[in-house]
Amino acid sequence: MSAALTVADSKRAFHSAFPYVIAPLYRRMVDELLVELHLLSRQAGFRSDPLFAAGLVQVFDGFSKGYRPDAHRELLLSAICSASGFDSQFLRQQRDEAIAAMGSHSVEEVQQWIEQAGAGAPEPVAAALAGIRRPDFHYSRLMAVGLLSLLEQAKGADAMDPSALRSYAHDLGSALGLLKDRLDKDLSLYAANLEKMVQAVELMEETVAAERRKRERQQQPSTGDGAPSEPAGEPAAAEAAPSAG
Repeated sequence: MSAALTVADSKRAFHSAFPYVIAPLYRRMVDELLVELHLLSRQAGFRSDPLFAAGLVQVFDGFSKGYRPDAHRELLLSAICSASGFDSQFLRQQRDEAIAAMGSHSVEEVQQWIEQAGAGAPEPVAAALAGIRRPDFHYSRLMAVGLLSLLEQAKGADAMDPSALRSYAHDLGSALGLLKDRLDKDLSLYAANLEKMVQAVELMEETVAAERRKRERQQQPSTGDGAPSEPAGEPAAAEAAPSAG
């Protein structure tokens, strides 16, 4: 894509590729990812690697839960990515390969890889870890989420408390040369906002289910007891930010 293109150009490209109405609950997620990917695509030092791919897919999957129709979710991700020149299928493949590679290794092995700048790590992960050492490396908050999501796949990670695992990810990120304060902020906000989104989706689904039950009751023959029906209302849920800040 031309360096002269703007965020507005990326948003126009997105709406052209995804000409569907997006529920209010998901609009902030879409907008933030569009801006994030647009800005990253303009950074000379940015490289799409398994850390970035894992983070992007993790954020999208987490913050698009409950999206309807479900069949539109992959179309939505594809449009978000293609608007700034990224390929969602390739990114999912990068992420899946890295996830698969992590499953047969322990948390302690991951720590050794990081301390040795990727030496000994399986190729999808080794390339990402080595890339962080580049002089022109450009950090993205999605990489912090990617580091955490890959670490979650290592053997022994499921026995760790989520907060302890995030703390471990902070330490590993620092060992890689990433700013610990930045990692801490990005991962903490990601976890907090994801929890808010989960609650918002649950509220939305409960509200929709209640409205469905109400319609079903109203369609049933009257019992003649004179019980008033509840007033209809619109489903509503609070919005939550999709990423780490």
